[in-house]
Amino acid sequence: MASTQVLLIKPVAKLGGEGEEVKVRAGYARNFLFPQKIAIPVTKANRKQIEALNAARERREAQELDEARQVAEKIGSARVALAMKTGEGGKMFGAVTAVHLQEKLKEAGLEVDRKAIQLSQPIKELGSHTVEVKLHPEVSAELSFDIVSENAIVENEEA
Repeated sequence: MASTQVLLIKPVAKLGGEGEEVKVRAGYARNFLFPQKIAIPVTKANRKQIEALNAARERREAQELDEARQVAEKIGSARVALAMKTGEGGKMFGAVTAVHLQEKLKEAGLEVDRKAIQLSQPIKELGSHTVEVKLHPEVSAELSFDIVSENAIVENEEA
């Protein structure tokens, strides 16, 4: 199989970041990367462009890290409460998912991707909970939240 060296202009998932030289199959480069202006062939003339892209990438990554740290501080100090409908004995109807948490964070003025909220399984109990929010490979924050009942909890009395 023929392969070729390309210079990535934009980051590509599972391939590399901008400014990286990677070896890919010739057909992938010719049919996808080059037409989409995601990569260019590596030549002597492109070496200066490689250096410029590396410098731009370092600046962008440093800025993303700073932004992630600022958001992590805000998430750490934020306290979120979710009101859920309950039935007899305080049993919840449904469950709290990452989408619910994302909406509450958005209401609080924090833009967080729902995939960043590390919720292993939906939460089905009332009370206080904590979940990890992975904002950056190097930055994560703990989000504390309460799940409360929308309506009064009526205890089921058996006589």
